[in-house]
Amino acid sequence: MSSPPGVGLARQTEIYLAGVRGRRPAIPFDHRKLERKAKSTLSAQAYAYIAGGAGIERTIAANRAAFDRWRIVPRVLRDVSDRDLSVELLGRRRPTPFLLAPIGVLELAHGDADVGVAKAAAAEGVPMIFSNQASRPMEECAAAMGGASRWFQLYWSTSDDLVASFVARAEACGCEAIVVTLDTKMLGWRSRDLDFAHLPFATGMGIAQYTSDPVFRSLVDPSAAQRSGPPTPAALRALVRATRSYPGSFRENLRSGAGVAAVRKMMEIYSRPSLTWDDFAWLRERTTLPIVVKGILHPDDARLSVEHGLDAVVVSNHGGRQVDGAIASLDALPGVAQAVDGRIPILFDSGIRGGADAFKALALGATAVLLGRPYVYGLALRGAAGVRDVIRNLVADLDLTMALSGCRTVADIRPECLQLTP
Repeated sequence: MSSPPGVGLARQTEIYLAGVRGRRPAIPFDHRKLERKAKSTLSAQAYAYIAGGAGIERTIAANRAAFDRWRIVPRVLRDVSDRDLSVELLGRRRPTPFLLAPIGVLELAHGDADVGVAKAAAAEGVPMIFSNQASRPMEECAAAMGGASRWFQLYWSTSDDLVASFVARAEACGCEAIVVTLDTKMLGWRSRDLDFAHLPFATGMGIAQYTSDPVFRSLVDPSAAQRSGPPTPAALRALVRATRSYPGSFRENLRSGAGVAAVRKMMEIYSRPSLTWDDFAWLRERTTLPIVVKGILHPDDARLSVEHGLDAVVVSNHGGRQVDGAIASLDALPGVAQAVDGRIPILFDSGIRGGADAFKALALGATAVLLGRPYVYGLALRGAAGVRDVIRNLVADLDLTMALSGCRTVADIRPECLQLTP
């Protein structure tokens, strides 16, 4: 499946003709304006969770600074009248080199949450990676996507039975790959969330994959739910939210404490700090799907990924949310690309805000790139329609950047298209 030619010009023309009729875009194109507009619609806690990073957020700043150091060197007098944005990835031809990154607790942004994003991804032909920490079960999202492409992100729980159940469910609902996130064995020191003393999972948000899972529900012991202090208005609101997040009768769940017990069990088992490379043999025995590892920044870890038979890597620092002062993902990309040496695909995550960013990541060795925060801001502003706008704008921006830089296909986007500046 290849991309239609001239998507950038078509999108641009559509916007300008609408302007003639007095209609201006609802979704800003400048990522800074997009974020500011979304912020105005979000609660302070929701915005902190979505936008925030680890520590004093030096890694978020480093991600953006890394893109600024690389400059595109356009070439002229090349026939770029027709562009092809399609890429080969894990055995399928994709119309564009974009995927939607797994992002948890999307209910913070919009009531449609993951299902709204799933509908938008399907409509635009962009694979969605379902989050392990989703607000809606993967089966609901798969149903909303029809035959469209989707993957599943896995946080490797301390319960192997739960891991096996998640993977089996992902296979059953048509996911095409398992993306194991390696850089979140525990949550980073996220200052904005800590300032609000706000963790969505603690109130029953973003745990739909768990509460919809029979293995997880078998682990929940309502008798383990104990009060942590005298009731307060905030505590009562959290209790109601946690109770509603658990399947079954609200009254019965409230009586038994099942919702609160589920929240505590999820937080207890969500990730396994003891995970090592050797554990992937166990996972390989339990799925025929490609296994992708997310959170690779060091060339040696990229080599180990290849040596352990993994199918792709995602160069990512989790959008700056885990280690304050970590290497920028774009700075890590060339070393990873050299280590992988074309043996498996490389995906890129953390910091993509426009078509030029995607162009630079592709030039430095990425096969495809993941969109993150921008689509969440689109979701906050217009639901599924806002996500579609963000995707269409990024694809159009990349298409025009390619044309104006002398590249007809994604394969033409090579390191020599860039120049590193001091």
